Amino acid sequence: MSDLDLLTQSLARNVKRWRTERGFTLDTLAARAGVSRGMLIQIEQARTNPSIGTVVKIGDALGISITTLLDYEQGSTVRIVPAEQAVRLWHTDAGSYNRLLAGTEAPGPLEMWDWRLMPGEQSPSEPHPVGTVELVHVTAGELTLTVDGVKHLVPTGASAAFEASTQHTYGNEGDVPMDMVMAVSVPPVR
Repeated sequence: MSDLDLLTQSLARNVKRWRTERGFTLDTLAARAGVSRGMLIQIEQARTNPSIGTVVKIGDALGISITTLLDYEQGSTVRIVPAEQAVRLWHTDAGSYNRLLAGTEAPGPLEMWDWRLMPGEQSPSEPHPVGTVELVHVTAGELTLTVDGVKHLVPTGASAAFEASTQHTYGNEGDVPMDMVMAVSVPPVR
């Protein structure tokens, strides 16, 4: 079975498991996530590979991390994620990308990401649930972080923390690639 097949099966199993655990019907989850009921049925039956945006919306609606939705290894309380198993969820032809390095539930979803943005590129993000916090640490280049329409420059070696419940964009307006590590903490669903 290919990695994509494993992820598709895991997503199907985990969406259904967490939807049931939360007591959500397909219609309830569809409304909370802003995706169609038909898309959820296809996901739960492992008949589609949804976009990362759809997976993020479902995770946010369920109050769990993308890592938990895609996790196909169950086991001990210590989970080592080998470098080759980091999941690249977004990329551009120019070489920009993000990779989900690790994640857990603590008490809500907590994720750690590795990002690269090539010069002139950006990645917009829809608002996350109220109470979501993001931490970024720039390891190369300069991040242009726009939160709620206001630009903030984060140079190499600097970090930033912000409430991510408003529109935000990660950008690279410089001449060299920008690398950063980002942590995202989403409050648990109540």
